[in-house]
Amino acid sequence: MEIDYTKFSEDFSLEGKTAIVTGAASGIGYEIAKMYARKGANVVSFDMREPDGLEAYTKEQGVEYFAYCGNITRSEDIQACVDQTVEKFGKIDILVNCAGIGVVESVLEHDEDLWDRTLSINLTGTVRFGRAVAKVMKANGGGHIINMGSQAGVVALDGHLTYGCCKAAVIYATKQFAMELAQYNINVNVISPTIVLTPMGKKNWVDPPNEEVGNAFKERIPARRFAYPEEVAACAVFLASDASRMINGANLVIDGGFTIC
Repeated sequence: MEIDYTKFSEDFSLEGKTAIVTGAASGIGYEIAKMYARKGANVVSFDMREPDGLEAYTKEQGVEYFAYCGNITRSEDIQACVDQTVEKFGKIDILVNCAGIGVVESVLEHDEDLWDRTLSINLTGTVRFGRAVAKVMKANGGGHIINMGSQAGVVALDGHLTYGCCKAAVIYATKQFAMELAQYNINVNVISPTIVLTPMGKKNWVDPPNEEVGNAFKERIPARRFAYPEEVAACAVFLASDASRMINGANLVIDGGFTIC
């Protein structure tokens, strides 16, 4: 079937789409799930626990909701979520790989167990979920996969050995997925934020006793501030919309200009 790529909603509606959001129980993933619901998408949450209030919120927006409580390091949980989503909604239009953990660890303080755990969640989980969903999207004629990177995957940051390596690998994996899957009308992109004012971000960079470190870091950002999770969610809406069909393999850096300096 020939697709007219010039016909898309200019308000970036996700009406009638079905989206899986991993890491939807908190932080950036939670805000993406909420904004997707506001934009008309049916939402599937994948996380270790069910997000507080998300089911009620999606109902208020008039969309359908499904929560799968699973571990992203377990391939069987990933596949079960994909299978149950297809069974319930008949398709998967969007995947947002947002599940992850953040660690601060220098080269000399490297911990092997933490390295293994972080790569398993942040990188391996992202790749495995992407592969599982891509097979469904290929059969259904296309879709959008959005991965979560970081400015730490673009430039070196003090104490970010493990986290930075993970996110750099996610950025590369996004390019590889995009190159191979574009022929099936599947777009794969990555978002790389600076510090985001999620509860965890506030705890680590804004609240005492870390406020001085956070203020010093903000001075290195041309915008002189951190990002809000809603700003990341808005970019995830655009990359999931039909208006972004020609954007493939891109790394959308949301860092107030940090990485250009």
